[in-house]
Amino acid sequence: MARFIVVVLDGFGIGEMSDVAHFRPQDIGANTASHLIQHFSHRRLPTLEMLGLLNTIPSIDSVMVPNKKANWGRSELFHIGCDTFMGHQEIMGTKPIDPVITPFNASIEAIESALQHNNYYVERLYYQDLALLEVNGCVVIGDNLEADLGQVYNLTANLNLISFDEVKKIAQVVRKANCVSRNIAFGGCIDGMTPIYEAIEVRNNKDGTPCFIGVNAPASGTYEKGFQVAHLGYGVDATTQVPFCLNQVGITSYLYGKVADIVQNNQGVSYTSIVDTDRVFSLLIDDLNIIEDGFFCANIQETDLSGHQQDPERYWNTLELADNGLAKIISTMTSKDILVVMADHGNDPFIGHSCHTREMVPILVYHSPWKYKQFGTLSTLADVGASVTDFFKATRPQFGHSFLN
Repeated sequence: MARFIVVVLDGFGIGEMSDVAHFRPQDIGANTASHLIQHFSHRRLPTLEMLGLLNTIPSIDSVMVPNKKANWGRSELFHIGCDTFMGHQEIMGTKPIDPVITPFNASIEAIESALQHNNYYVERLYYQDLALLEVNGCVVIGDNLEADLGQVYNLTANLNLISFDEVKKIAQVVRKANCVSRNIAFGGCIDGMTPIYEAIEVRNNKDGTPCFIGVNAPASGTYEKGFQVAHLGYGVDATTQVPFCLNQVGITSYLYGKVADIVQNNQGVSYTSIVDTDRVFSLLIDDLNIIEDGFFCANIQETDLSGHQQDPERYWNTLELADNGLAKIISTMTSKDILVVMADHGNDPFIGHSCHTREMVPILVYHSPWKYKQFGTLSTLADVGASVTDFFKATRPQFGHSFLN
């Protein structure tokens, strides 16, 4: 009996990728972890310090120090850009394909027509000569402003006015009418539509012209009460991913938080639509106290949300909660268990914009028989997924190489 545990600190990168100067000049200088640790140089994250976080970043002024006995490495992102959805598909062993980049207004006619064909009442909401769609007076559709612009469309709903099951039906219609990499249907219980309307923002193209229009998700209030979410991907085959591969050898996958929202796990256990950090860790630790084998993967989303809000204090406070949660996980582990702490991209709250940053991520490994192991720089997050299947002697996923040996 043994367990493989992965905790993803969403948006906790450790330095810009080598290609950002060419592809994402807005991310030059990004280093989420380093900037936060330097900013709070008098404060400590003892568990992450023990796991070797300071080994993965350049020497900085901090009370935290490297741990020579830690098992650690770094990983590059194989997927283009820096996207939570594709990052997690990559972790689960999918080989990412190049994304289609299409502003919502280039797809609006096809989506509007599909919705009308399915008897939905659709209106256009215009801002600066760009339009969103409002469906049945309670769901607003437009660009996702938090991920790479043009790769994701959002459906933002007031769940006081419509059930989430109905929102997902609308999302299925929208999904069939566009080919960007992800559509996200989500909502919360908010008072009227005004908070959603007031969160509508326009973003410019590289040439400075207005091009993208959507709802600023954190500002909309949808996360605050009754939040529910579903992610609809494009070009992802769940039968080549870790949960499916493990199911074939009788191993159950347990997913917590945002990873449960975006990774298919039909034969496992998924705790969906959970944002609160303490709640994610509570569910995970409760299961670890009673379940002796399986794959456990949790996403800590509030780090990412803090980056979007460019709020270093909230980011650090979330890291402190996560650090405490990681200590509790380690206390439940046996000598057979493995823990990997990692991220899926960066989200530097000091970079000067509110989008993800294309950064390498830490690979911090705790396995009590191991000391001093260095894994170098992995070329893809999928190496984690391949290591999971290798650990359980299951068929490897579509992509990645195990680092266990």
